[in-house]
Amino acid sequence: MAELTALESLIEMGFPTGRAEKALALTGNQGIEAAMDWLMEHEDDPDVDEPLATPLGHILGKEPTSTEQGHGSAAAEGKPILSEEERQEQTKRMLELVAQKQREREEREEREALERERQRRKQGQELSAARQRLQEDEMRRAAEERRKEKAEELAARQRVREKIERDKAERAKKYGGTVSSQQSPRAEPGPVPSSPSQEPPTKREYDQCRIQVRLPDGTSLTQTFRAREQLAAVRLYVELHRGEEPGGGQDPVQLLSGFPRRAFSEADMERPLQELGLVPSAVLIVAKKCPS
Repeated sequence: MAELTALESLIEMGFPTGRAEKALALTGNQGIEAAMDWLMEHEDDPDVDEPLATPLGHILGKEPTSTEQGHGSAAAEGKPILSEEERQEQTKRMLELVAQKQREREEREEREALERERQRRKQGQELSAARQRLQEDEMRRAAEERRKEKAEELAARQRVREKIERDKAERAKKYGGTVSSQQSPRAEPGPVPSSPSQEPPTKREYDQCRIQVRLPDGTSLTQTFRAREQLAAVRLYVELHRGEEPGGGQDPVQLLSGFPRRAFSEADMERPLQELGLVPSAVLIVAKKCPS
């Protein structure tokens, strides 16, 4: 059975003549399979139908030029003509070859798609790991900030305690005597029962107390103190937070209890709030004390 030329086979399969000639020329006329591979790979190229700049000549199965007719005229004249059945059979083989190439191309594209998906998942995992590291760094920074804030809070409390001690020393020096000599009035009877047997066995112990202090101008200050803190801590708090009085001077703070009415002495300033009966809550009044 006579064979069609590569160019004729490609045209028979439905490829445009110019595109078929270009495929054969660019693949070096290595056969129909090479040309078909080129056509399948470049079918979406924008310049696939642009003609080549140089003539293709005998490579594509064209009629020979005037200079080549002396060598190929005899072969051209003796070329057998294919019958319709032979052309259909050859076309069928070519179509099967095209289908095979198409399957190979689809399989290759599927492998490439799987590889792209694998790369996408890998990048997603790397991004997730980076986000996790970022969150861990933020948590560590937040924990460090909390530690710094706690250390600053402890230092501030220590400064307040030191100021209270300095204030006690200054007041003791101002009013005469020492701190130890002013502790004797602690034997004065207070609201605490004189006999332990009179206390109910289920008496509740409070760790904190809420103190409201009414200022001479009608405003009030409210703060929570520890039950074992001294009354001097309340006085210091009032002195630090009360407003400036007209004239620029600040008189010493004298604390009074509302009911029963009682003026607290310098000795009382050294006593715990719990011992003075100010737990769990109490209302105190600030009265001006004329300096001696």
